[in-house]
Amino acid sequence: MGALSGVRIVEVEGLGPAPFAGMLLADMGADVIVVHRKGGTPAPGMPQRSVLDRGKRSIELNLKDEGDKAVFLKLVGRVDALIEGFRPGVMERLGLGPEACHAVNPKLVFGRMTGWGQSGPLAHAAGHDLNYIAMSGALWYAGAPEAAPLTPATLVGDIGGGAMYLVSGVLAGILQARASGQGTVVDAAIYDGSAHMMNLVMALRQSGGMPEARGQGLLDGPHWSRTYECACGGYLSVQSLEPQFYAEFLRLLKLEGDEDFQRQYDKALWPELTGRLAAIFKTRSRDDWAALFLGTDACAAPVLSPDEAARHEMNGARSTWAKVNGVLQAAPAPRFEGQGGWEPVEPPARGADTAAILKELED
Repeated sequence: MGALSGVRIVEVEGLGPAPFAGMLLADMGADVIVVHRKGGTPAPGMPQRSVLDRGKRSIELNLKDEGDKAVFLKLVGRVDALIEGFRPGVMERLGLGPEACHAVNPKLVFGRMTGWGQSGPLAHAAGHDLNYIAMSGALWYAGAPEAAPLTPATLVGDIGGGAMYLVSGVLAGILQARASGQGTVVDAAIYDGSAHMMNLVMALRQSGGMPEARGQGLLDGPHWSRTYECACGGYLSVQSLEPQFYAEFLRLLKLEGDEDFQRQYDKALWPELTGRLAAIFKTRSRDDWAALFLGTDACAAPVLSPDEAARHEMNGARSTWAKVNGVLQAAPAPRFEGQGGWEPVEPPARGADTAAILKELED
C-alpha cells in the first residue's frame, strides 16, 4: 500500500521523462499500466527490462490496429490519468487524443510530456534535454565561469523540468477532476519546467546575489562554491555559503587567521583564493578530505559515483541505493512515515500482464 493506492494510470510507451514519471507514480503506489508496442523492442541503449518500468504492469498493443485501439480506450475508461511523451499531434493522428479519450472518460487527466510544449514555433521540432534547458535559461549558470556550461546528463531537463512537472501536474489534475468531475489536459514542457526551476535563482538575482554575468554570483563564482580536484584525481565539492559554515570550513583547513580568506564576499579575491584552495586540495586524497569534513557544518562533501554512493556509510543508514538482480538503482523518494522499507520489484517483461489486464477489462 502506497500513498497513491487506488490511483490508476495508463502510460503509453515512450522515452525518458514520461516513463520516469510513470515509475515515480508507481513508486508511490499507483497502479501504472504501461502500453508497450506489440512486437516492439526497447529504444537504443535501453535494456529489455528497464528500471523505469519497475512496479508497473505491461500490456502489448498496436495502437494502429482498430481492435487494439478499442482495448486501449477501454483501459482509458477505467483510469484516472494517461501519460504520453510523443510530439504534438501524434496521439490525435492515432485517433487517441484528448477529445477521443475524454469521450470515454470525462474525468480523465491527459498528461502530455514534450520538450517545447504543445504550442509555439518549436512545438514540432526535435530536441533533447540540453537544447531545452539552453533555450529556457536553465543552463546559463551551469559550470565554472571559465568553462563551457555543462549539466548532469538529463537531470535538469528531462527529469527536473520534465518528469517532475508532469507528475505534479497529473496529481493536481486528478484532485481537480475528483472535485469537479471534469478532466483536463496537462501540457508539461521541459522548456517551461526548467525555466520555472530558475525562480530560486531569480529570487537571488533580485537581491543582487546572482547577476547575469557568469562567475559573479554567490553560486557560480566564489572559491567556496565549486569542486576541487584532489591528489588522487577525485573531486571534493565545497559550498559553504553562510558565514558560520564558511568559518567552520576555514577552521578545519587552519585558514581562520588568513586575512584574505576572511573576506568571504570580496569578488576581487575569488580567483586568487580559488587558486590557493586548488593547491591545498591537491595535497591530499579525496577520501582524506572527506574524512576531515564528514559530519561537520563546513558544507564540503566528496563527489561520488553512483557505485561509490551505494558503498558509502550514508547509504548504509538510508538505503537509498540498492542492487536488484545486479542492477543498481535508487529507492523511491520521497518517503512516507509508517510505510516501512522499500521492497524492490523486478520490472515486468514486455507484455507480461496482457492476459490479466484483458481479463480485467471483461469484468
